[in-house]
Amino acid sequence: MTDTKTWMCLICGWIYDEAAGCPEDGIAPGTAWADVPMNWTCPECGARKEDFEMVAI
Repeated sequence: MTDTKTWMCLICGWIYDEAAGCPEDGIAPGTAWADVPMNWTCPECGARKEDFEMVAI
């Protein structure tokens, strides 16, 4: 299995963890960031996918 990454919303700081996904938004655990739909938005502040940056946790 490849290492999963985390992505942080630059607007509010919410973290998307590829290992956890975002099941409440229909994104299954293990979903890579590249496979998250372009029209997906941050569940906390509504920021667009382009407003996220990969971070090491």
